[in-house]
Amino acid sequence: MENLDLKQMSAMVDIIAEEKGLPKETVLDVIEQAIAAAWRKDNGDRDMNVRAALNTKTGAADVFVTRVVIEDDVAYNPSTEIPLKEAKAIKKDAKIGDELEEKFNVTSFGRVAAGTAKQVVIQRLREAENEAVLSAFENKIGTIVTGTVSRVEAKLVRIDLGHASGIMPRSEQIDSDHYSVGQRIKVFVKNIEHGERGAQLILSRASADFVECLFRQEVPELENGTVEIRGIAREAGRRTKIAVMSTVPGIDPVGTFVGGRGIRVGAVMNEIGDREKIDVINWSDNPSEYIREALSPAEINKVEISGKKAKVLVSPEQQSIAIGKQGQNVRLASKLTGYDIDIEINKPAAKKKKQNVEDSLLSAIEEVTEDAPEESAE
Repeated sequence: MENLDLKQMSAMVDIIAEEKGLPKETVLDVIEQAIAAAWRKDNGDRDMNVRAALNTKTGAADVFVTRVVIEDDVAYNPSTEIPLKEAKAIKKDAKIGDELEEKFNVTSFGRVAAGTAKQVVIQRLREAENEAVLSAFENKIGTIVTGTVSRVEAKLVRIDLGHASGIMPRSEQIDSDHYSVGQRIKVFVKNIEHGERGAQLILSRASADFVECLFRQEVPELENGTVEIRGIAREAGRRTKIAVMSTVPGIDPVGTFVGGRGIRVGAVMNEIGDREKIDVINWSDNPSEYIREALSPAEINKVEISGKKAKVLVSPEQQSIAIGKQGQNVRLASKLTGYDIDIEINKPAAKKKKQNVEDSLLSAIEEVTEDAPEESAE
């Protein structure tokens, strides 16, 4: 076999598996895929359904081609279909619709096919190794890890995590952040996506969960259950609202999260950037009170709730504060509480015009005069 020694590859299965930290079955499957690709290159086309089987003890390989049995004397694709008459010559009881598998012994490959096989082995082993490494990160989903920026691209940033690497798409980045190669940063492990190019570790700094995890690092009372995070809404790089509560009477949840002299909330802001403001508010199971808190720092006059809609009445000078710059405050409050919030100015009821005593007396005299009977002339 030209430039591709199957016996040597068979002997290397165990060595490759140990070196790459992969199961032996995975390495064997990769090599069999390479053999199938090489055979297809020399003997068929890309449409053919080909699989290979390698005997690791003898180094012998067989290739199996599957085609569907169709009627005779009709147009067909020889790569994927076989007429019934030809099929019966291979298998006597073949019927229309059957999948017929033909076996071919692998003897040699041409130079191009051998090159194809080597490329497949290299690519598939890299993908398998990446899958295995990322699988180890499945228990880290939902946590914060520290990595190093390895490459900055237009639509994403590549992060080296040591034994693995991940990407941070543009949508998962904080707008005010600036990344440079070699920079050490904290990232939130959001998910592992499996696609045509293999597994990909998705990292984030824009997620609301990132802020929550940062607070968990700074507020030990979260671990023992003294305080809880009941809701969080975020517009990365701009503002975050986080609703908290205490499970122990006498404990101030907001003060616990802010920390003495603001040290705890300050540590979170140092990580996400001081351009992003953080509002820590008290959670309440009373919707009206919760909405009032969520709209802070605005002062609310009245909250009227109907279903999942809330009409909030404020004084004219508080309207812009309640709405916020470009609607940000009311938008985050809606997201945090789950209510569609409408801000309206509270118009005072029209006052009745007061009459003084003299006006009242004059009106009474006029009414009496109008109602008195006229005297007859003598």
